[in-house]
Amino acid sequence: MRYRIAADLVLSAHFLFAAFAVFGGLLLLDNLQWAWLHLPAVLWSSIVNLMGWTCPLTPIEKNLRTRAGQAGYKGGFIQHYLGRAVYPRGMPRRMELIAGVSVLAGNALVYACILAWT
Repeated sequence: MRYRIAADLVLSAHFLFAAFAVFGGLLLLDNLQWAWLHLPAVLWSSIVNLMGWTCPLTPIEKNLRTRAGQAGYKGGFIQHYLGRAVYPRGMPRRMELIAGVSVLAGNALVYACILAWT
C-alpha cells in the first residue's frame, strides 16, 4: 500500500512540475521572482522532450508501481498519461519535438508580454 501511495505522490509531483513548466510563466504577473524557479523548469522540460530523454521521475514512479504489485507502463510520463488520450497507438517522436519547442516558445511569449507590461 505504501508503494502505491508513493507512486501516486511521484505521479502528482510529476504532473504539477509539467503544469508549472507550461503555465508557470503566468505567476510572473504576481511576482517576477517566480522566474528563478520557472526558467529552470522550462529549460528542463524542453530539453527532456527535445532530446528524447526520460525524466528521472518516470522510472521512480514505475519502480514504485512494480513494488506495489501494479503493472508498469512503456514510454514516458507524457506519452503514457497524456499522449495516449490524443494518440491511442503511441505518441510520435515529432510530437515530443513540438512539445519541447512549444514550451520554450509559449513561455518566451508570456515572458515578453509580462516584461513589456512591467
